[in-house]
Amino acid sequence: MSSLQQRFITAVVLAGLFVTAVIWLPTLGLALVFGAVALLAGWEWAALAGWTHSIARSIYCLCLAGLLVGLWWVCDLAGDPKVTQVQPVMGLACLFWSVALLQVRQYPRSTWAWRSSIVRSVVGWLMLAATWLAIMYAFSLQNGPVLVILLVLTVAAADVGAYFTGRRWGRHKLAPSVSPGKTWEGLWGGIAAVLLLVMVVSLGLPNSYAHVTPVSIGILALIMAVASVLGDLTVSMVKRHVGVKDSGALLPGHGGLLDRLDSICGAAPVFGLGLLLMGFR
Repeated sequence: MSSLQQRFITAVVLAGLFVTAVIWLPTLGLALVFGAVALLAGWEWAALAGWTHSIARSIYCLCLAGLLVGLWWVCDLAGDPKVTQVQPVMGLACLFWSVALLQVRQYPRSTWAWRSSIVRSVVGWLMLAATWLAIMYAFSLQNGPVLVILLVLTVAAADVGAYFTGRRWGRHKLAPSVSPGKTWEGLWGGIAAVLLLVMVVSLGLPNSYAHVTPVSIGILALIMAVASVLGDLTVSMVKRHVGVKDSGALLPGHGGLLDRLDSICGAAPVFGLGLLLMGFR
């Protein structure tokens, strides 16, 4: 079986499991499932942070689990999520991604800022916890399952659009020192695919979303598309610094779980903060 076939089969299986979980599981069940996914990704990130021993990686994941439980309780995700508690986390995560953009642009000169295992550990906790919180907050809203699926569809559209456009027309490197395969043409192709998705979604908005305009949806989706690429580049930057190609080998044809979640990690906090700012409750 070729690598492309493995990637396709793995992607289909993951998509089926994801949609099934989002549609059928209750809030607590989904929190546990997505929490387990975050911990698996945390196990991979721990190695990228420099904690190679299994005991150290286990402690890292236990700390992440404690952070998720704390967010579940403080933000009241089981009941009526507290906006005043969710918004600062989303804002902090978006601020982090803004700083990460500078780090990616300056790589390898930027390694002094995050080469410490402690710094990279904190980055992983923030990145994974904020992603989990953004998804769970979106799920708690009206039509929550649809919102969560739209988050993943937006990231997938950006990824697929960038892949095919980059392969066909890619000439100008986006971040050659971090990911030589990514091009500016691919980025614009991904954005175009996302805006096409926005047009389709805008046509199907129910009356309960009358306060949301197509322009605001388009702006949010545009920022999410860029953030998803930044998430990919940031994890690639750390992998390149560590000297590994993949974060793990859990997914056939895809590498590690974190290799598939990096784009979502970039887009999810933007999505969560956007929902808050647009008045979703």
